[in-house]
Parts: sequence; structure tokens; C-alpha cells
Amino acid sequence: MLALLSELRAFWLSRRREVNEKFARTLPLGDYVVDRWEKARELGFGEGTSIYDSSIVFGSVRVGEHTWIGPFTILDGSGGGLEIGSHCSISAGVQIYTHDTVERSLSGGKAPIITAPTRIGSNCYIGPNTVIAKGVTIGDGSVIGANSLVLKDIPAGSKAFGTPCHVIGVSQ
Repeated sequence: MLALLSELRAFWLSRRREVNEKFARTLPLGDYVVDRWEKARELGFGEGTSIYDSSIVFGSVRVGEHTWIGPFTILDGSGGGLEIGSHCSISAGVQIYTHDTVERSLSGGKAPIITAPTRIGSNCYIGPNTVIAKGVTIGDGSVIGANSLVLKDIPAGSKAFGTPCHVIGVSQ
């Protein structure tokens, strides 16, 4: 067991140095081992899409082509399906949901879990640490600022941010 642990540490140190020299970054262990594009292919995501190993994917999640899904994201399609278009950037720490358990919790487990599909169009940028609630649609070509809480639909071509998120202008 100690020999295996020693080999794993040596591998990690070697990969960490290699990646840091080439890209000036360090990553969690799993991201040195897992190929982001291969993980996306195995999940059935579109051509050229990548997703970090540190990302969590639940339920029915469809992602288009050439979309970047950053580290430490949660893509929860367990409550009606999640769809993300092509050519999007889903930044680090983003959480996207298709259900909530508020009513169930408040009712002592008597009320059902509330579900609704969630959709992000193509050519969208979702800023770091944004949370997108169940049932929300973000239209094509939209920009959502960092740390936003998106509770309502955002029209195509919008620039929006805040908690709660609100449209402040056009993205183009």
C-alpha cells in the first residue's frame, strides 16, 4: 500500500510540475488524470466540449459543441433535464439546478420535490459562482455576471447580474 501511495505521489508531483510549466496552473489530483474532453464525450456532450473532473453531473444533462465547463461546477439535470447550448463558458463554481426541495422540507416531507427543466442557450457566458434555479431559461448570447442568483428567465442577448439577477443591458 505504501509503495502505491509513493508512486501516486510521484505521478502527481510530475504531472503538477508539467502542467504548471506549460499552463501556469495547478489542479486537483483527478484533473491531472482525467482528460476533460474524454469525460465530455463519455457523457454524450457535443464535439469539442470539455468538463473538469471536479465537476458533478446528475440526471439528464445535454451540452452542445465547443462548450467549456469549468472546475467545481454542479450540473443537476435530475429534475426535468438540463440543456446547455454550444459555444458557452460555464465558469468555475457555477451551480445549475432542475429541482428544489423547499416545499418538501417545509411540509415535513409531505409535499413533492418541485422540478422543472432548465435551459441555457448557445453563445452564453455564465460568470463564476453563479447559481441558476430550476425552470430558468437563459436566452442565446447572454452574459450572466459573477456571483449572480438567477431565479427568472433572462431574454436572449441580455447582460445580467445580481442577487437576484436582473437585466442591465444588451450583451452585444
